[in-house]
Amino acid sequence: MLMVGQRLPLYKNLSIIVEKSMRQLAQVIAAQATQDGDGVKIHRLAGIGLHQLLNPFLMIDEINSDEASDYIGGFPEHPHRGFETITYMKAGQMRHRDHMGNEGLIGPGDVQWMTAGAGVLHSEMPEQLEGLLHGFQIWLNLPAAEKMKPAAYREIVSADITQQRLPGGGLVRVIAGEVLLNQQRLRGSLPDMSTRPVLLDVQLAANEIVELSFNTQHPALAYVYKGATDVIGPRQLGVYTEGKVLQLQAGRSGAELLVLSGQPIQEPVVQHGPFVMNTAEEIERAISDFQNRQFVSGL
Repeated sequence: MLMVGQRLPLYKNLSIIVEKSMRQLAQVIAAQATQDGDGVKIHRLAGIGLHQLLNPFLMIDEINSDEASDYIGGFPEHPHRGFETITYMKAGQMRHRDHMGNEGLIGPGDVQWMTAGAGVLHSEMPEQLEGLLHGFQIWLNLPAAEKMKPAAYREIVSADITQQRLPGGGLVRVIAGEVLLNQQRLRGSLPDMSTRPVLLDVQLAANEIVELSFNTQHPALAYVYKGATDVIGPRQLGVYTEGKVLQLQAGRSGAELLVLSGQPIQEPVVQHGPFVMNTAEEIERAISDFQNRQFVSGL
């Protein structure tokens, strides 16, 4: 297994990668323990230093606790502008309310996909199911041309998520994008987006191997949230090069992981808390709009 932060030599000639067909593991990064919202304990991958590695994603947060005091304060009303948030629950529930009048409760296996666009005011409050809460929030950047588009909100219930059982007992769930698995093309229920996001939940039995093909011209990310692969440990993110096939092999205790990919956005990223824009002036405008109650229409 690689040491955290260790970089592998990248191929200088991408044609070599294509010939080999397999994506190559370039780096392993550990998620960092922190807090957000009203004292919610999380493990996070984010920050200026990771923007290019995660691109077009901005952040991956994991909440996983059976202690209500670690998360019950939730995330009271707060603003967002300039990106999308993806909330995926594995256990417990999360209630969403926003200024547009949307309210929803997502539970195990469900997804909430919110486009903040020009501006959203919302809250996300956890609700217990036998004490356990386990879920993820992922921030997906928007290109400059879409940062100020109208806000939108959608929910995907677990039963509507495309999934395929693996021969060895594992499971692949396709939350977004398209993937080729065992010569079968699987597609998520979300419409096409400019960032071409792929988001998979991959669950592997002990020592099981899976080969996935998607977004071959773009890098891929693999975040292990349970168990380990042969090269990535728990709460570590593997950064993979472009390539035709991503091969993952579980360790002796199996592995459960999120796989992400998208079309990188080759634009400046300027972030100030919940605002992600392209220039400092746009950030100043977002702060001013929020302070002057001009952040969203109708206020």
